[in-house]
Amino acid sequence: MAAISNDINQAICAYVNRRGQVIRVGVGTPRQTQIPALELPRYGAERLCGIRCITTKLKPEAPKESSLTAMVLQRLDALVVLILTGEGKMRRGGGATGYIKESYIAHLLPASDLNPNQQYYWTVSPPMSLETLTEQDFLNLVEGLEAEFRREYVAQQVDSEHERVIVVGLQIQSVSDRQFEEGLTEVRRLVETAGGEVLETLRQKRPSPHPQTVVGSGKVEDIALRVQTLGANLVVFDRDLFPAQVRNLETQLGVRVVDRTEIILDIFAQRAQSRAGKLQVELAQLEYMLPRLIGRGQAMSRLGGGIGTRGPGETKLETERRAIGRRISRLQQEVNQLQAHRSRLRNQRQQQEVPTVAMVGYTNAGKSTLINALTKAEVYTADQLFATLDPTTRRLQLVNPVTSQSTTILLTDTVGFIHELPPSLMDAFRATLEEVTEADALLHVVDLSHQAWEHQIESVINILEEMSLTPELVLLAFNKIDHVDGVTLERAKVKYPQAVFISAQEGFGLETLQQKLGQLVQLISRDDHWQTIKPIRVRMIR
Repeated sequence: MAAISNDINQAICAYVNRRGQVIRVGVGTPRQTQIPALELPRYGAERLCGIRCITTKLKPEAPKESSLTAMVLQRLDALVVLILTGEGKMRRGGGATGYIKESYIAHLLPASDLNPNQQYYWTVSPPMSLETLTEQDFLNLVEGLEAEFRREYVAQQVDSEHERVIVVGLQIQSVSDRQFEEGLTEVRRLVETAGGEVLETLRQKRPSPHPQTVVGSGKVEDIALRVQTLGANLVVFDRDLFPAQVRNLETQLGVRVVDRTEIILDIFAQRAQSRAGKLQVELAQLEYMLPRLIGRGQAMSRLGGGIGTRGPGETKLETERRAIGRRISRLQQEVNQLQAHRSRLRNQRQQQEVPTVAMVGYTNAGKSTLINALTKAEVYTADQLFATLDPTTRRLQLVNPVTSQSTTILLTDTVGFIHELPPSLMDAFRATLEEVTEADALLHVVDLSHQAWEHQIESVINILEEMSLTPELVLLAFNKIDHVDGVTLERAKVKYPQAVFISAQEGFGLETLQQKLGQLVQLISRDDHWQTIKPIRVRMIR
């Protein structure tokens, strides 16, 4: 200690295991000299890592938050800070004294009655003398902490059978506060639909996403702290992530990181029932996975052309990449065959001169409930996003109230849309979405009870405009009016006077809807029915 002078600006950190052996010494803060998670003796939410950090400081102050954060991220047994004076003396017979003015002990703080919901990550002792520090029973302290953490971890495992998720949202300059919060709400619904439990939602504002970690380094540390203290095992971002960003975040957070597209793909994999649906979901998942194989551990490392990269044979990465490529080619062929089969079925229906109306709308708008109410189709319904994926076509008899003439149409329920539908899903579900492009008209169902119903209308229209040969004849139907206040209902009626207002679950307005569908059939056979209604950019029925 006598060799340390006031000119030293960096702290000396020593990491000591429980047997008292010094395993690493470094110059810098505990954050700068911390041990990587993979090199720790053990790492997990239910145990401490088995290492204590002893660090020196010249300023007489308690450990900073950055040092305490490093302690939490590594789950150190304890952090001991020694305050040096730079002055002292040598004892007779050897040994220095007076160089350590005071010391602090910090350790993690488990959940308790005094710390509900783990509002505090750590506790720091008052300043104590070196003699008092040497009298501390570290073994008893560590054993008590580990017992508490283990009990808490077991309780979390018993209480929840779902993924424990932290949702992270990034708001950039081009996104308004309302759009940002609506997007976060939708991501939380997606996580819940996929079977996860949202523990917390974290937000950050930045001019643009960080190229390496999406959010800033400080926010990454904040996320890592919440992961540790809440016992989360999954972090979900509200945007698509690049493969390198996922790898960087998983390295720093220590848990799996997924983006919005992967959550949607997982929901689709759970909901697919028919062979066609399962085939299309698998194709979308493989196309999503292929560019993300790189960097999945040393076993997936690539061959190169330089020194140290040559090997006796092919790496697992290249083998798996080629296998996925072959599987994608086969799946695309099967999707093309499915597409041709459905095209033949549509041609048969068209030869019978039966008008077809495809139901479109945002996910969970109530399309399946509506087709059940109109045709007794018995399609699965639930208050969930993407409850049904496979298209269902049923015959619907329409009776003209004036002439009493009966007309038959084919009503098709299609997969629900979502804001910024992933391109891989658009490609994989092209056979299903052709039911939309080949229909004579569209019935656009809108959930009027949703706070973002106007934004959902725009999202559906944007997707329709991206699809080729989409019919321009559209009937707008506002659903769930039994859950809407009078102000919202009146505003929708003023903005969309041509629309129909219904409640598919309660049966309100279904007769009016069928009359409008009858008018739709009459317009299908005419050539002069196109009329543009603004601000809707798709032509609608009057």
